[in-house]
Amino acid sequence: MFNCDPSGLPPQQSHGGVASPAFPRGGSRQYSPGSGFFPGPIPPHIGTGEPRQSGHTSNAPCPRTGATRKARAMEYTRADTRAARAPAVSRLQRVDGRALIAFGEAGLRDLEQVAPARVLFPTAAAGDFALAVTVTTAGGLTGGDRLALEIVVDPGASVTVVPQAAEKIYRTLPDDPPTKIETRISVGSGARCEWVSHEAILFDGSRMRRSLEIDLAADARILAMEMLVFGRGAMGETFTRGLIRDSWRIRRDGRLVWVDALHIDGDVIGVAEAPFGFEGARAILTMVHAAPDAETHLALARELAGEHGGATAFDNLLIMRMAGGDPQVIREAGLRAAEALRAAAFGLRPTLPSICYC
Repeated sequence: MFNCDPSGLPPQQSHGGVASPAFPRGGSRQYSPGSGFFPGPIPPHIGTGEPRQSGHTSNAPCPRTGATRKARAMEYTRADTRAARAPAVSRLQRVDGRALIAFGEAGLRDLEQVAPARVLFPTAAAGDFALAVTVTTAGGLTGGDRLALEIVVDPGASVTVVPQAAEKIYRTLPDDPPTKIETRISVGSGARCEWVSHEAILFDGSRMRRSLEIDLAADARILAMEMLVFGRGAMGETFTRGLIRDSWRIRRDGRLVWVDALHIDGDVIGVAEAPFGFEGARAILTMVHAAPDAETHLALARELAGEHGGATAFDNLLIMRMAGGDPQVIREAGLRAAEALRAAAFGLRPTLPSICYC
């Protein structure tokens, strides 16, 4: 912080991180709090080129910063205290992936992506919307990982966005923060959007915070689907403990019209087994269609939900939810519902892009 560094740069930037006889790799030697001297080889004295003597005890101010030796020692002590109070950070490498895709009437308008978030653009079937496929190259997420996706659909444009595969949420280490998945979708006037997500599979001991925020113009239309799976059933695993924070927020013309949040922390299996909870369900699926005429499709939605769930409609929103003990059955029922609703609401063929069936 207050080292008298001949480079004139902060310690972590001096010499471009290259080791020298006077400085170790990564910057100047650090002042030892309370010791009263610089340890190890002594750097040349700033301004004179003469070496500073190791027995130097003067409290003269540093020529570069003006700080006295005593002030520097106190500052390092305060820095050590702040570091001790800082929240724990994972000792392992974590990812912070981000992607932005923006579509205009002529197609892709803007694209930004930071690994492990990637976006592919396969050719859409004739008559379908433009197609974007999101990919997480990390193969899965764990505690401390963050994945953010922003989708912008300009006025008059249409797009279908689909993840390549299910998102695996691995067990979180005790000192790691939860996995964060954030999706934001903005749909302009007269625009249409499909967000048909694969399931997020929660491994036992995983901790996840997932959010979906949708901002719509007054006459915009969207069909969105997300799904959660509790544990790896094929591996005989049950999701017994962890954190689930799964939230939806939908705004129309800037007005918040729907908020939904699921929050379970700790004894997940207790809630999953309880009659007032999931009553043994191992998968839940939520589908929302927002449009000026969304409520006209309520009868169809209830028919599609069948024995797996139900549907309701209000304030230009159609909301369907399904739950069950077999995730594959719920997934297939959700895809059938999405096929029928996209045909009824958007006039598209009653078949989703092939990536949805992988």
